[in-house]
Amino acid sequence: MRIAFYAPLKPPTHATPSGDRLMAQLLMQALEQAGHEVTLASRYRSREAVGKADRQARLQKVGQQLAQRLIRHYQALPARQRPQLWFTYHLYYKAPDWIGPAVAKALKIPYVVAEASVAHKRANGPWSASHRAVLQALDQAAAVIALNPLDAKLIPDQNKVRSLKPFLDTAPYQAVLALRGDYRNALAAEQHLDPEMPWLLAAAMTRRGDKLASYQILAQALRAIPDMPWQLIVAGEGDAYEDVRQAFAWAMPERVRFLGLVQPAVMPALYAACDLMVWPAVNEAYGMALLEAQAAGLPVVAGRNPGVETVVAEGVTGYLCDPGLATFAASVREILTQTASRSAMGEAAPRMVAENHSLLAAARRLNSILEEASRR
Repeated sequence: MRIAFYAPLKPPTHATPSGDRLMAQLLMQALEQAGHEVTLASRYRSREAVGKADRQARLQKVGQQLAQRLIRHYQALPARQRPQLWFTYHLYYKAPDWIGPAVAKALKIPYVVAEASVAHKRANGPWSASHRAVLQALDQAAAVIALNPLDAKLIPDQNKVRSLKPFLDTAPYQAVLALRGDYRNALAAEQHLDPEMPWLLAAAMTRRGDKLASYQILAQALRAIPDMPWQLIVAGEGDAYEDVRQAFAWAMPERVRFLGLVQPAVMPALYAACDLMVWPAVNEAYGMALLEAQAAGLPVVAGRNPGVETVVAEGVTGYLCDPGLATFAASVREILTQTASRSAMGEAAPRMVAENHSLLAAARRLNSILEEASRR
């Protein structure tokens, strides 16, 4: 099937790494692995983050113009070269799809959405027009693919919802498992870390909002267990970088190392060098970094929410704890104390990811969903 792919929030070609960019890339890979011909239809970003109606109107106008341009382009092609399905990834009120619904309607092809977020509180206020656009797109959709159980519950027509487990390409992570000692020795020398201590890893952008809140909880939780042996490695950058550094000022430089932005190609080796992934996951959709860490053999301690519960097998590959400083600190203390249990979780984690969250598993599931959508 020929598929036109679009990600209005952040295109898969964007220069800045993020979970959104990664999932867009992975979806394209999975669709291709399922045997489909996937083309990126547009790199246009419709994101408007602060609620300015005039800017939203401009973004809508440009998006609609691009849609008409694409329609003319596709209609000029022979039928055998036109898209047979439109696939939009991550639809929500701050980044509505002004292109896909119009193109799909003009070409009379199915319109499919993955990871749609509906915020009914935005029905009135500065994002009301964008909120309505999201609802209209979902009304047109032949299928709505949900990676996050919380988002799935808010889709107006539940008959359209199809679940898909978060997934990744396991190959780069499997490749590092046999070399963990080498990566650890190299990182110890580079960052002057104690290889005899457990190394904790937090891998997330240092953005204001939920990411900063997670870092602050983590800093307070680690401060509550000064008697435990640990060193923390932080990988990520963003507009709250200095705020995050300040949150950990009490532990620097002896216990915390900031690596800044780490390129995606280097992340598997970084995960493999460490002992434990720690992340409070405040309002996290599901947490791709948690999945990546487990694929590389790390157990995790993470904040509990429905999305995170889809990627962490509690008691098997890590601990999930209710939000709050005390519970997170207690969970980190427990897993650091239980060395044998921590080791067993680390061994179980790559198996769990390979069995439930692989690119192949996602390709099969997506293919089934799209075949059904094409018949509607």
